[in-house]
Amino acid sequence: MKRITILGSTGSIGKSALSIISKHKDQFEVFGLTAGKNIRLLERQTLMFSPKCVAVADETAGQTLRKKMGRKCIVLSGAEGVREVAASQETDFVLSAIVGAAGLLPTLSAIRAGKPIGLANKETLVMAGDVVLKEARKYGVSILPVDSEHSAVFQCIEGYKRSHVSKIILTASGGPFMERRFSEMKTITPREALNHPQWKMGKKISIDSATLMNKGFEVIEAYYLFGVPLKSIEVLIHPQSIVHSIVEFTDQGCMAQLSKPDMKGPIAYALAYPQRLLNTMPGLRLERIGSLTFRKPDHRRFPCLSLAYTALEKGGTMPAALNAANEIAVHAFLDNMIRFTEIPLIIKKVLGTHTVQSRLTLSSVLAADKWARLKAKEVIRTMRGRA
Repeated sequence: MKRITILGSTGSIGKSALSIISKHKDQFEVFGLTAGKNIRLLERQTLMFSPKCVAVADETAGQTLRKKMGRKCIVLSGAEGVREVAASQETDFVLSAIVGAAGLLPTLSAIRAGKPIGLANKETLVMAGDVVLKEARKYGVSILPVDSEHSAVFQCIEGYKRSHVSKIILTASGGPFMERRFSEMKTITPREALNHPQWKMGKKISIDSATLMNKGFEVIEAYYLFGVPLKSIEVLIHPQSIVHSIVEFTDQGCMAQLSKPDMKGPIAYALAYPQRLLNTMPGLRLERIGSLTFRKPDHRRFPCLSLAYTALEKGGTMPAALNAANEIAVHAFLDNMIRFTEIPLIIKKVLGTHTVQSRLTLSSVLAADKWARLKAKEVIRTMRGRA
């Protein structure tokens, strides 16, 4: 029986993981769950799966849940409580699915406890890839990718030497605005941006998908996960979201992983690895799909993708600043404080004034994250003052 801890159990990845576990109770049991402040859902999950411990990042929400749970399970709260659940020695596998920068420290706590990681939180590697991989090597921890694109690459290259890989091609659905005229993008509303044509995701990642920043983050994540040069990582727009990634080998042969756009597939693969579970998602019927199309992304209309490449090229703390500025800009857009097209402008201004610390440490990453958030808020205030 494999004991699972889910960091971010009330998000879309966490809910899908629990759905898989509920159908395979002979193989998995839930040891720990953590959430931000959605205690209503966390309470239902706790009553259904009987974890030994749960944690709520929000202190007030944690106190409320503690009173409700009584002696049913241990309820911790605050950032320290989340890290404590992540680092428990009683768990066998930690699924890191907290959205944004908040996932970094709990993931590092789990790594330092020697726990295998299913990584759905891409910001962990975007912010601190070198730091995280160094810690993983130090503690002998394996990191299994849960993003559909990285899971696809992992499945394609398994059994091959990394030196045989010449190119990684990450596919992107393109989000809801691939056909939108450039002149019309200023009027995009949060409601429109949240309406993804293929995937059901949380608000933040849905906006990142609409700007293609999500794909930029995945380029950075692939760079660290698979150890290939940045110039060997490409992005193709693939609206059908059937081919999740393509790997080109040194002999020019290619391998691709195909499936329905359903995150249960990569989640199940990580949970059960090296085994495969039965019937975790709908089957693929290519004859019903008819055709698969691909094209290069338009960097002019979606500059966030270029910003991600540039941040990784500059290295050091620049990707951490990129992530922080993006988080602030996305939340400002969702709050109707800025336009959709101002998201990349804010990020670009923040990166343009960031002093890169080339020697990456956890403290330098956290300092860059804090600075970039403050700077992004300052840029937004200036923008609004001129409006």
